[in-house]
Amino acid sequence: MSRTRVRTPLRTTVLAGTAVLTAALTACSGGGGGSSTGGDGKAKPETRITVNLSGKQARPGSPVEVTLAEGRLAQVTVTDSKGATLDGKVSADGRTWTSTRNAAPGTGYTVEARDAGGGTAKADFATAAPEKVNKLSLAPGKNSTVGIAQPLSIVFDHPVKDKAAVEKALKVTTSNNTEGSWGWMQDWSGKDRVDWRPKEYWEPGTKVTLDARLNGVDSGPDGGWFVRDYATGFTVGRNQVVKVDLDGHRLKLVRDGQLVRDVPMSAGTPGGEKASWRGRTVLMSKEGTINMRSETVGLGDAYDKMVDYSMRLTWSGMYAHAAPWNARYMGNANRSSGCIGMTDDNARWVYDQVQVGDPFEIEGADAKGTQALNNGYGEWNLSWSEWQAKSALR
Repeated sequence: MSRTRVRTPLRTTVLAGTAVLTAALTACSGGGGGSSTGGDGKAKPETRITVNLSGKQARPGSPVEVTLAEGRLAQVTVTDSKGATLDGKVSADGRTWTSTRNAAPGTGYTVEARDAGGGTAKADFATAAPEKVNKLSLAPGKNSTVGIAQPLSIVFDHPVKDKAAVEKALKVTTSNNTEGSWGWMQDWSGKDRVDWRPKEYWEPGTKVTLDARLNGVDSGPDGGWFVRDYATGFTVGRNQVVKVDLDGHRLKLVRDGQLVRDVPMSAGTPGGEKASWRGRTVLMSKEGTINMRSETVGLGDAYDKMVDYSMRLTWSGMYAHAAPWNARYMGNANRSSGCIGMTDDNARWVYDQVQVGDPFEIEGADAKGTQALNNGYGEWNLSWSEWQAKSALR
């Protein structure tokens, strides 16, 4: 049952789990009994205010509703235990105020209402603590500068069954009103993931922000509640595309539509698992010198090497990197274990030029197929309509 405090005597009852605050709302304190006196000397009747949530174990996940039995609400403020307030709107008839955000789990709230005559009332309630909490990871990193193909990507710790509720809480804002859409998939790790991709590659200089207003959203069975909001943002860098011709054994860097450099390369050996993937992929990370071992990608004990200028393209282990041991094949044959290999000098130059989020457009028959949607950032291999269909709100 809600605890109430008003400036004139009040009566509190509980009806069907809803806190009912009965108070004489007046512009000044004083008066006894069930009424007060207005400026005309006449008695002012008691006014009832109801709050849909009450007690110390109220169920979270729904908006807070404050209803006035008679008259019009002028203002309602709902403040949580950390001092943050819930935004809301008063209905057209002035009777009901509804918050635009849900009440979050494990949170105390104070409700303060004022009517058109200046009278006030106050109530407190708290929501039950969550049995399970869902969290997430975001890419790209906050305040980063990325290439024109970089999507926003969110991977969740626990399953998201109510995808529509989660997607509604994710707001993307761009500096130039870029058209885009969310799309759901299972990440390579097996976790639920949602990405936001623009219809076409980003315009250079675009500023992108994500406001994930998830506090108080239930992700569904086995997923748990979100208990905080998230935010990130990035800027789109220069316009450049890496074009890879598997059949011609060439890699070209194109910037602002102009060819900057054309280098020979050798990609994966065709005809089996060592072949490269084709399609439009995205540079995921620049990892420098790393140890590559064939058994980690299901190729037995074929190699175990320290590899320089490594640029990750897929989760399954496809990179562009330096491969001086394969120099005799560069420009004339594909003889690697799936990666795009270049000389040390060429790999160093490409590594220095590319930015995370740059598209690698890989074409040719010497491939084992098209990169999968979740194997890195494979969304650019879907048409716009196919990508839009992966939104939970379509």
